[in-house]
Amino acid sequence: MTPTVGVLALQGDVVDHRRALEAVGARTRTVRRPEELVGLDGIVLPGGESSTIDRLSRRFGVREPLVAALRAGLPAYGSCAGMIMLADEIVDGLPDQQTFGGLDVTVRRNAFGRQVDSFETDLDLIGVDGTLHAVFIRAPWVERVGADVEVLASAAGHPVAVRQGALLATSFHPEATADTRVHALFAAGL
Repeated sequence: MTPTVGVLALQGDVVDHRRALEAVGARTRTVRRPEELVGLDGIVLPGGESSTIDRLSRRFGVREPLVAALRAGLPAYGSCAGMIMLADEIVDGLPDQQTFGGLDVTVRRNAFGRQVDSFETDLDLIGVDGTLHAVFIRAPWVERVGADVEVLASAAGHPVAVRQGALLATSFHPEATADTRVHALFAAGL
């Protein structure tokens, strides 16, 4: 059966996430409203600015239904700001900033620095054969991992890819490359 994966379309690179998911055999649709969550087999939370994603999710009324769906077991993959949104705890967030939660990690926003500090590097990622080219743009890193969280890759001494059950998160943007192996890793679990 072909999985249907939603891509949260409040901010970020929605088009390239959809392209990567479709390349690995998933059907996709954008999600902005609560009713668009119905019937999904998984959801991708793209990068962008996490406090803006938080505000827009409330404005569009999708925040609480998405939190409920994640708590009920909806598989999710978050890249960059999507990682922040899946984290149970954030460091350096805005005072009223909230996440969707579900991933037992503490994530530091913009940990690698500002936009000018963006970089690319090759990583070994558990679950993916061969080296993966990773694009980091104002990226977070994981400062604390819970007991049930598996670290899949690290950079600069910090976890940058983690998995806990049906939740997968990366600090980097695999959709910014032609490599679809991270999306395939997520889709394989659906």
